[in-house]
Amino acid sequence: MTLAFGSTIGILGGGQLARMLAMAAAKLGFQTIIFDPDANAPARQVASDHVIANYTDEAALAAFAARCDVVTYEFENVPVTAAKFMNALTPVRPGPQALEAAQDRLREKKFLNEAGIETAPFMAVNSAEDLSAAIASFDGYGVLKTRRMGYDGKGQRVLKNTDPAKTNRIYAQFNSVPMILEGFVAFEREISVIAARGLNGEIAVFDPAENAHREGILYTSTVPSNASSETMAQAHKAAQAILEALEYVGVIGVEFFVMANGGLIANEIAPRVHNSGHWTEAACAVSQFEQHIRAITGLPLGNPVRHSNCVMENLIGDEIGRMEVLCAESNVVLHHYGKLDVRAGRKMGHFTRLSKLTA
Repeated sequence: MTLAFGSTIGILGGGQLARMLAMAAAKLGFQTIIFDPDANAPARQVASDHVIANYTDEAALAAFAARCDVVTYEFENVPVTAAKFMNALTPVRPGPQALEAAQDRLREKKFLNEAGIETAPFMAVNSAEDLSAAIASFDGYGVLKTRRMGYDGKGQRVLKNTDPAKTNRIYAQFNSVPMILEGFVAFEREISVIAARGLNGEIAVFDPAENAHREGILYTSTVPSNASSETMAQAHKAAQAILEALEYVGVIGVEFFVMANGGLIANEIAPRVHNSGHWTEAACAVSQFEQHIRAITGLPLGNPVRHSNCVMENLIGDEIGRMEVLCAESNVVLHHYGKLDVRAGRKMGHFTRLSKLTA
C-alpha cells in the first residue's frame, strides 16, 4: 500500500546517507525521524526530528516505531535484532533478511553463490589453524577480512607470499574474531550497480559506475564505465537476481570485479543507498535517494536513465577545503555533509562533474 504524502519515515542511522535520504523524502512531502546515538549526527540538520538512543535500547526503538509509518536504515551494521524488533511493530524496508545477508561476509558470499553469482574463492577462518590452512590453500595470497563491521578498507589485510607459520601473530592482531580469507582475483576494473525494487516487484537499475579507490576508500565513480555492454548487462541481471532472492524493497548497491574476459565476480552487496551511486543526484532526473524513498513508500520507481556523463569524486578529510574553488566551476554539482569534525580519512562531502552524454 502506498503511504500518504506527509507520512513519517524513520531512518536508523544519522550519517551522510541518512541526510541525503531525509532531503529526498522532504522533496516528496514526507517527514523523517532519524535514530542515532550521536547528538551531532549530520542528518539531524535536515530531518524532522532526531531520537538520540542506542540501537539496543528496545524502549526507545518501540517509541520510535510508534511514530513511523515505515522504517529504513542507512548502513548495514544496524543490529539485526533491532531491525527484527522494529519490523514486528512497523514495516522495515529493506527487510531484516537483507541485513543478515550483508552483515556477515561469509554468509554474504554463500548467499551470492546460492543465487548463481560467482565470487572470489573464500574460506572461513575461526582459528590460527584455519588461517594457516586457508593461506596454504591460496598459495600464500589472499585478503583477510573480519566477517563483520568492516568498511572503507577497515578490518582487512592483504596477504602476499605469506608464510603459514606467521599465522598465529596475524590472527592475534585481529583479536581472534571470526574472519574470512578471500583469494585474489586478477580483475581489470571494479564497477558497481545501483538498483531498486519497489513494493510491487518493479525493478529499476542505474548504469554501472567504474570505481577507483585511494587507501581503501572510494575516490571516484565514473559513468559510463569502460566495461562492455555485455558485461554491464550481466551486472544488471545479477543485481536483479539479488533483489528478487531477498524479496528486497529499496535501493541496493552491488560491487563487481570485471575480469579480462568480461566476466564478473561479485565483491559485496550493500543493502542501502551507496557511495558509488552519488552521481545519480546530478546526472539523473531521479537520484538513488529519491528512488529509495519511492520504493519504501510504495510510489512508482523513477526512470534511472541518465542525462549526462559524469565523474563523482569524494572529498575526504581536509579536501573539503576545495569547496570554494569548486563553486567557481561550471557543470559541477556539490554536496557538503555538514560534518563538524574534519578528520583524515573521513568523507566530508562529494562533487559530481557533468559532461555531455556520449554513451
